[in-house]
Order: sequence, then structure tokens, then C-alpha cells
Amino acid sequence: MSVDLDGSSRPQDVQATFCATLVDEWIRCGVSHAVVSPGSRSTPLALALAEREEISLEVHIDERSSAFVALGIGLASGHPAVVLTTSGTAGVHLHAAVVEADLAAVPLIAVTADRPWELHGVGAPQTVAQHGLYGDAVRWFVEPGVADVAAWRSWRSLAARSVAEATTGSSGPGPVHLNLAFREPLVGEAAPLPSSRGDGTRWHTTVGTQLGIDEVGLARMVSLLEPHQGVIIAGERCGEPSDIAELAEVLGWPVLADSRSGCRAMPSAVSAFDAIVRTDTAAKHLRPEVALRLGGLPASKALGKWLADSEATEIHVDGAARWIDPQRSASHVLHADPTLVCQALIERLGDKRNPLQLWSERWASAQRVAVSAIDEVLGEVEALSEPEIARTVSKAMRSEASLVVSSSMPVRDLEWFGGDSNGARVLSNRGANGIDGVVSTAVGVAVASRMAGAPTTALIGDVAFLHDSSALVGLINRALDLTIVVIDNDGGGIFSFLPQADALPATRFDQLFATPHGVNLRGLIEAHGIEVFEPATAQELAQIF
Repeated sequence: MSVDLDGSSRPQDVQATFCATLVDEWIRCGVSHAVVSPGSRSTPLALALAEREEISLEVHIDERSSAFVALGIGLASGHPAVVLTTSGTAGVHLHAAVVEADLAAVPLIAVTADRPWELHGVGAPQTVAQHGLYGDAVRWFVEPGVADVAAWRSWRSLAARSVAEATTGSSGPGPVHLNLAFREPLVGEAAPLPSSRGDGTRWHTTVGTQLGIDEVGLARMVSLLEPHQGVIIAGERCGEPSDIAELAEVLGWPVLADSRSGCRAMPSAVSAFDAIVRTDTAAKHLRPEVALRLGGLPASKALGKWLADSEATEIHVDGAARWIDPQRSASHVLHADPTLVCQALIERLGDKRNPLQLWSERWASAQRVAVSAIDEVLGEVEALSEPEIARTVSKAMRSEASLVVSSSMPVRDLEWFGGDSNGARVLSNRGANGIDGVVSTAVGVAVASRMAGAPTTALIGDVAFLHDSSALVGLINRALDLTIVVIDNDGGGIFSFLPQADALPATRFDQLFATPHGVNLRGLIEAHGIEVFEPATAQELAQIF
């Protein structure tokens, strides 16, 4: 391993070689996307990224939007994208996406360019304290300083470790932060790069297996599950639907399937669980003894409360090593791959099939009644309502499509009224549950889906849309198969569901919590050269897809 640099090499050439080495190693580690916000101090790495055709490069002027685009790429692909900003406040704008990536366990490589040490603390422009900028929201932080030829042996290791920490670190997938200082002049010429592994593989390969369950834990789980009446609650990242369906058949349990689970098409699926548990008689009649919760939480607050009130034995299995128990009701927590756990349980439980037929039939009956009631109510309303929009969009999805759903009302509308989305993948930023960056996240999902020719749809409220409208800049030129469905009801009214609505005078509530915006959304969208459709009926909406 050698590099054609020495003490007489120009500093800008050392920086260029350092950056080219990082990019080359990232490519070997499977990184194929980068999102860059223009700026001067980040020039060496921006040039290195642009010079490699293996990297799909997106340029966004708004750093916050860039970060959420990178987040969307990681959310859709499972592989980290690099997001690069210049120095100063530019890096601060990545923070919201970094927090979401942390809580949602999405791999992300955040790179902030920085000024060298001699420009800190002396009032130099665009110079802020970037050390540990994102606190404990990142899986790993590194600040190697200005590239030094004496440290060339560490360059490939730095790049490879950043990918490893973002994808297979001990805390599960998530964001990493590289704060890279560059000294002027910023444009140099890369020398031959330090040698890579002879077989072309990444510098560091993490060795291990997916987290499973040992024999003692498996025996304990079997004793908890059978022969009790229970439910499987399938959230996002719940595991392979076919294995969940088989386990449900073995146990004779229903699967309360979140819209993001991919499980709503299976025979045992219950999609109308929110409506069911809100009905006192059904909630009491269908109270479980055991709940096996796989992956993330559904959006339904009613489900969480019902489960906690039931005092059921609650087992939570999550493959991303997240502790997700806001009700503090989980009696057993297992950090393991849900698919491997389901497969192990199926094998251990043997050939038993549907031992609790009456129990599963009760849930199936409740599902039929609830769905019929919802269909009847929606059928009586001719206007295109929020529930009808969610249901229509869900039904219109193609199996290879991705549906990105905003937090606030859209994710709840889809959970309450959406169907199985025809097998389409449903994604949402439910780590921190914010409404920021939703359009940008959808752009990132569309970027990740572009090579496969798969369409992406975003279902978003008007306030969330306005919050991230900078993502529209240049969107018309990005050659993406992306449809954005905006529910324009002048701010909606999700805060009207809060206790504050009854506790405060109407004028004070409207002042502080109502969100009417009065913006001409059509004019805003058309200003970016984007075509706008305004369907008046469900049929017209369905025809768009």
C-alpha cells in the first residue's frame, strides 16, 4: 500500500487525494448516492463525488431539503447516502433529518465541511463550532482535521468505518457525522490513491449474523404465546410478511397490521383495528392475553391505550435495537430480527394449525363489520374527503410503487381508512413524527427507485407541504416518477383533537393552534413549472395514477 504524496506535495493536492480516497472506498462499500448543497468550503469533496460516475449526484440549494433527500434514499434502499454541506450554519440545517434518521434507524452519512483550526474563535466568517454538532443523535462522530499526508494509511479505514457504523453498528442503523476541515486553496489534483484491498472488497467488512433468538429465549417465548388468546401487532420493519402470516396461522391469532407493515393483504390481517378498539363492546370482547409486537409502533394512539389497559403480556421484537415502549407496557423486549424470530417460533410450534379458531373468527367478524361501516359512511359523502383521498390513493398503488405518507393526519387517514395498498411499500418519517422534510423524503425515495423504474407517490397535508416547499426547486428537471398528493384544506385541524380545543376559548385556540395558511398552492406549484391537477371526485383522483 503506497501513495504518491510526500512532504513537498501541495496541500490542495493532499486534500483532493484524501477526498478521492473517501469516495472510492465509499463506492466499494456500496454507497451509490450523494446529495450536495453548494458551498465553497466543501469544494474538495464535492468535486471528488462529481467525478465518479458510480455516484448518483443530486444538488439541492437548501441544506435541510438535502438532508431529507438523503434520508429518503436510505429509507428506501437501506443503504446510506452521503449528504454534504459547506461550513457555518449550513450544517445546522441537517439536524432535523439526523434526528429522524437516529430515531427511525435509517443509515445516513452526514458530512460537514469546516474551516481549519486557525480560523476558529477569531471571528472568521462562516465559522461555527461544528464539533459534535448533532450530539448523541449520531452513531459515530469523527473529526480528522485537515488532510495530512502522514495519515494516508487511515483514509480508507475512515470511509469504510463510516459506512459500517451507519449500517451495522451496535446501536443499529443510523446517522454518522464526519466533520472535515479544508484549508484554502480548495481546488487541487488528486494523486494516485492509496491501495485498496486486493480483492476489491471494502476496507472493513463487518462479520456476524443477523440477531436471532437463543434456545432459552425461544422456549420462554413459546411458553408465553401458547395456548393463550393473543394478537400480533405488525408495524414498520416487522419482518417478512409471509413468515408473519404463517405464524399467525399456527397460533390462530389475528395480525393487527399497520399501513407501513406490508401485512394488510394476508388472510389474518385486521386493518380496521383502530375503529374496533374504539368501540367499547368490541374492545372488551376482543381483549388479548398476549400481544406479540413486531417492529415499530402503529400511529394509532387508541391501540396503544387499549393494549396497555388490557394488561396483556406484551412482547416487543425489534431488529434495529430500538426501545419502543411509550406506554411502558412491554413485559419482554427482544432485540432480534423479527423474521428470524417468527421462523424459529414456527419451527418450534411444529405442525399445530389454528388452535384458537373461535378467537380468530371473532376478529375476522369485527374486521368485516368495521370495514363495512367505514365503506357505508364514505359512500354517503360525494365530496372528496380526507378519508376518501387516503383510501383512493391506497387502492390506486401499483405493487412495485412506494407511498410516502406524511405525519399528522395523512398517516392516520391511511391507517384508519386505507386498504392493503396492493402490496406497495408504505414509508413514513415516524421516528420523530415530524412534518418537516416530507416532500424531500419523497424525492429521495423517488431517486432511490429511479433505476428500477418504480413510481413514488407522496400523500401530504398542506401545512407539511408548505413547510418543505423548497424541495420543489428544480424538481421538474430531476427526471423522477413522483406524484405528490396534497390535501389542501387550509391547514386541516389535527390540533382540534387535542384537549386544548375544549379547555381554551375558541379565539385563543385559533390564535395558537389553528393553522390556516391562505396560500394559493396551485400558484406556488406552477411557479416551479410543475403540472397541477385538481380532482373533484375519487374517480378523477384514481385516474391520475
